[in-house]
Amino acid sequence: MDSTIIRRTIIEDIIRLRRRIEKSRIPAKHVDRNLIIGTWNLRAFGDIYRQLEENPGNPKRNLRAMAYIAEIVRRFDVLAIQEVKRDTSGVRMLVKELLGSNWGIIISDVAGGSKGNNERLAFIYDKRRVQPSGLAGEIVLPPTADGNPAQQFDRTPYIVGFQAGQEKFSLLTTHIRYGKNPTDRMGEISALAQYIAAEIRKRATPSSEESNLIVLGDFNIDDRGNNPLFQAFVYTGLMVPAELLNLKTTYNTKPKFYDQIAWFMDGLDLLSEGRAGVIDFSGSVFREMTLEQMSFRLSDHLPLWVEFIIDRTSERMAKELGFDPAAPNPFASVPD
Repeated sequence: MDSTIIRRTIIEDIIRLRRRIEKSRIPAKHVDRNLIIGTWNLRAFGDIYRQLEENPGNPKRNLRAMAYIAEIVRRFDVLAIQEVKRDTSGVRMLVKELLGSNWGIIISDVAGGSKGNNERLAFIYDKRRVQPSGLAGEIVLPPTADGNPAQQFDRTPYIVGFQAGQEKFSLLTTHIRYGKNPTDRMGEISALAQYIAAEIRKRATPSSEESNLIVLGDFNIDDRGNNPLFQAFVYTGLMVPAELLNLKTTYNTKPKFYDQIAWFMDGLDLLSEGRAGVIDFSGSVFREMTLEQMSFRLSDHLPLWVEFIIDRTSERMAKELGFDPAAPNPFASVPD
């Protein structure tokens, strides 16, 4: 394809993509007001082809694809990324060259063994809006009741803490085993849900490193509601926002609900006003290709987002004026 035609195609694609992003209702970023947190499985995100043209070999992801990925990522304050590969040149290029100096990245070690698929987990964040709190670590299950080593995860979940102004929060992301059939996923989903409830939630306090825990990532859950895998995920008390319950997270004709964002209602000090959604980019870019071909350039998963409110001006004023903290906030309903 002629370079002039490629550039025109990219501009047209970005126009369509921006319209699709706006249609997703993802809020704008407001200083000291909100946080936009999300999760996205970026299919096999490793090396890239540093040309606008198509690579006749591999990798299939080129600069054209990276422009679209950057267009989506910059809408978030913090975005958990799954399927980052051993080769981090692609995600490093995204942050350093396309998003720029205002953005940062935290990356886990490579998952070892054949089942780990040479994958990493990562967080990309807008440094103008959030900063790492200092917490970072991988989830290792304790020994079983009889003292034997526990079966660990194929791809170790990763937890990182962040801070936005006076608000601290921690994000735990994972990519659950896919397996040959859905029942193969039950063990990891149940083990992680139990660990989060029995270990992290138990020691979480407003001042702890693990405060305001949000769990997000690719859980390979086919359906929500009464699906056994979904029930294994939420039975310890994790809650998925109602706005996400019926939204597919892949472009497939048959909807899939692999990706999740959840938290404990009684363990989250951040306020969610119920705004959440998915950015469905399918059909807006690489329109000359099939959806399967497109998925190797962008992804076969769609990014999920949730907005949290961090403006606590009225709470602070009530405290400074000596109002009873147990009483209703007298300034909570002040109109704009």
